[in-house]
Amino acid sequence: MKNLNKKLAVIQTELKAKKSSYNSFGKYYFRKAEDILEAVKPFLIREGVSVRLDEELVHDAPPTLKSTAIISDGENSITATAIVGVDLQQKGMQTAQQFGAASSYGKKYALGNLFLIDDTADADSTNGHGKASQLVNKAKGEMNNEQYQKAVEFIKNGGAISAIESKYKILPAQMLKLQQTKDNG
Repeated sequence: MKNLNKKLAVIQTELKAKKSSYNSFGKYYFRKAEDILEAVKPFLIREGVSVRLDEELVHDAPPTLKSTAIISDGENSITATAIVGVDLQQKGMQTAQQFGAASSYGKKYALGNLFLIDDTADADSTNGHGKASQLVNKAKGEMNNEQYQKAVEFIKNGGAISAIESKYKILPAQMLKLQQTKDNG
C-alpha cells in the first residue's frame, strides 16, 4: 500500500485543473478553487484519500484569513496554507462579499500549494493564449484614452492596479490618478 506522500505525488503529477473562468479586462482564463476540487475528486477513492479546507481569522486589523488545504489517508495528513488579507475598501461589495472573495482566493492558493498547481501562467501578463512569441517580442504600450477610461472603471469596480500594470505601460500621471481612484473607492 502506498504511503500518503506517494499518493499525493501521484495526484500532483496527474491532476489537471481546467481554467473555467474568464477575466474580460485582462483577457485571460483562470481557475477557481472549485475547478481544483472538481479535478481532484476522481483521485479521492482511487488513492484512498480525502481533502478538506479549513479557514481561520488570524488577524483582525487588517482582517487576514489563513486557508489550509489538507489531504489525509485516515492516518496521516499533509497540509498547505495560504494567507490572504481582506480588502474592506473594495468598492461595490458588502463586508460578507469582501470576506467571501478573500476566502475564495485563499482556498484556491492553499489547494494550489498542496497540489503544486503553478498559476503563473494565469496572470494576464504572461498568458498569451498561444501568442507567447508575440508577447515576448512586443513591449507594453502606453494606454490610449479609451483604455485608460476602462482602467479607471476596472479600479472603481475593485480591480487591482497590478493587473493594469502587467498589460500596459502606465505613465506617472496616470498612475497617480489610478491610485487616487482606488483610494477614494
